[in-house]
Amino acid sequence: MFVLSVGVAVTLGPADVSLVNVRDIVSNHLGLTDIPVRVSEDAIVWQERLPRALVAAACGAGLGLCGAMLQSLLRNPLADPFVLGISSGASTGAVLIGVLGLGGSVVGLSGGAFIGAVLSFMLVLLLARYANAGTGSIVLAGVASTQLFTALTSLVTFGFVDSDEARGVMFWLLGSLEGMRWNDVALTGTIALAGTVAALAQTRSLDAFAFGDDVAASLGIHVSRTRIVLLVVTALVTATLVSVAGAIGFVGLVLPHAARLLVGQRHARVIPMTATMGAILMVWVDAVSRVAFAPTPLPVGVGTALVGVPVFVVLLVRKRTRA
Repeated sequence: MFVLSVGVAVTLGPADVSLVNVRDIVSNHLGLTDIPVRVSEDAIVWQERLPRALVAAACGAGLGLCGAMLQSLLRNPLADPFVLGISSGASTGAVLIGVLGLGGSVVGLSGGAFIGAVLSFMLVLLLARYANAGTGSIVLAGVASTQLFTALTSLVTFGFVDSDEARGVMFWLLGSLEGMRWNDVALTGTIALAGTVAALAQTRSLDAFAFGDDVAASLGIHVSRTRIVLLVVTALVTATLVSVAGAIGFVGLVLPHAARLLVGQRHARVIPMTATMGAILMVWVDAVSRVAFAPTPLPVGVGTALVGVPVFVVLLVRKRTRA
């Protein structure tokens, strides 16, 4: 299903490319065949559409599994990188690096985004701890952190760049997959795969965390150390994806719930299902956003929100009906 989704998404666009041609072009570049194809079609598929679709898939998979981990670690069904302010903090860090010229490379942007994500999440944890309330306080602290770092991002954007550049930055912050290349595929694919492996290695711990720290400790899990490791993994994955594609919301919030409805509560099944669903969803959201709103594509973050909000409402209604 994933391979088919990527293949069909690559065929969509103003230039007509068949699915057979996509297969031949990919096969040629992998060294499996030497089938004659048009140079223009080869460039469109291999240099533009396929990297974009694969980056979209990596972002969807990574953000989805981050949401699944956070919801278990914090025992809060509303937890995800966007709601908890991690995405906004990463956006601020990346914008500071890029706009102020402190390092324009992808690695530099990722490093700035990672620092911003960590600082934002530390602020959330400090606020929640100071409030001394339940898991609901973490969500409220996340809302406060999101607003703070969003304001800082806007301040930097409009205070240090001209109007044209500011417009481009704001478009990127809404989620943009324009101009994706194979180095972006390598970066996002590697970080999404590493995050998935780390999450799968801790599925037993994630299952235990869903029932509380006491249960996890009784099962021999080092609660503090495991939580810190997984939170760092979440921040790193989110920061890297945000540095490449901007802040994309609702993927990590909605898809873990949908995955649990399909495969149950065990994270050994939830993690791979969430990652797969996230990859497929992002590929199609980006494809529709790119084609339906041509020649100016809709920011992919707007597309995920338009899809995610109704889906989340449906999930809430179904949960209430079951209860």
